[in-house]
Amino acid sequence: MDAARRRLRLSDAHVSVLGLLVEEGQLPDELTRAHDELREAGIVEADGKISADLYPLVSTLMEPRVIVRVETTGPQGVTRSGAVVGDDFIFTHESWPGEAESEYVPAEPETLVWAMSRMVDLHRDFMAEVDSGEVIVSTMGVLDQVLERMENSEFEEPKVVAEATGGPSRLAEVLAQLNCMWRMTVVWKGAEEERREGGLSVSALAVWDCGLEGYWLREMPAEPILDGQVDSDSELRIRRTSAKELWQLITDLLPDGSQIAAQPQSV
Repeated sequence: MDAARRRLRLSDAHVSVLGLLVEEGQLPDELTRAHDELREAGIVEADGKISADLYPLVSTLMEPRVIVRVETTGPQGVTRSGAVVGDDFIFTHESWPGEAESEYVPAEPETLVWAMSRMVDLHRDFMAEVDSGEVIVSTMGVLDQVLERMENSEFEEPKVVAEATGGPSRLAEVLAQLNCMWRMTVVWKGAEEERREGGLSVSALAVWDCGLEGYWLREMPAEPILDGQVDSDSELRIRRTSAKELWQLITDLLPDGSQIAAQPQSV
């Protein structure tokens, strides 16, 4: 815990311990080590109470109004970041490749879009200031074959990969410059009309960061994707986009006040 800057490093196990302590639940044996680490850090006091400094974070985690999830897949594997928005506080959290802990940092409403954009390293495309709008169409099965071929082969030209997989040459060229793929999902409890349709509202987008080839928005399959919704025959359609458009799309993921369910009034 960095008290001066209100920062904390917590793993999922640490968060689970905090939640159980608030609910006065029984801690399972597998969380004993995480509990001990919280006590050693001064986050949990000797009597089992959570430090008052953690009230903003714990209260936000226990009753979130909006949850942002960011999943980035790159050369070092998958990292997960995001944000949690409560009635009074906002916290962002970011992980580091190979590390179990994430850094939780308070944020202001005006900086949330900026923080979400930073999580995916959104930056200006100096090679193409204007969105080309180029579209590539294929299938998810072909995409998997191209990615597998590139992972298992060294220094193959995109044309060779395309011929071997039967995919579009342009798809292989774009993937040859791939830095990472990222998916951003925002979940909130919808207003009354949406609650009748299932309770939770979801907005999401998926993007490829392809270095010199720029940003590509995956339009098909469209996010959010449900389990079992996509197979090898599903259409793949990606469109070249710009950092400016992505900034607006990230902004549009967040609900406005009228879309969020009102908190129950205390009696």
